[in-house]
Amino acid sequence: MARLRSFQRLAAHFVDIADFLLVYIEEAHPSDGWVSSDAAYKIPKHQCLQDRLRAAQLMKEGAPDCPLAVDTMDNASSAAYGAYFERLYIIQEEKVMYQGGRGPEGYKISELRSWLDQYKTRLQNPSTVVIQV
Repeated sequence: MARLRSFQRLAAHFVDIADFLLVYIEEAHPSDGWVSSDAAYKIPKHQCLQDRLRAAQLMKEGAPDCPLAVDTMDNASSAAYGAYFERLYIIQEEKVMYQGGRGPEGYKISELRSWLDQYKTRLQNPSTVVIQV
């Protein structure tokens, strides 16, 4: 949940240049599976989409200002983006511009912030001028 709060603060800071989306994927540490000793919630393995939607609401409570999508039960988003357990991406015009490492070790909000800071600087100080004739 601390990472989620950091993500929400980042999203609020860069709301003028980026849209943010959380995608809830399968539970990394289900209470009826590989249990984590520091898990904030006891969420069993999702048996159906309704289970996943209920669990996603807990995530939404941690970041109420961020839009939330929920992965399919066949984990299509997680597979497409290699997101298991957690991962940060920047996608611009359908192209991956930034791909963070796999969490939890590779989940680095500071790297995402740095990319966004540089992008914002480029937007404010464009180095090239395009003239259409």
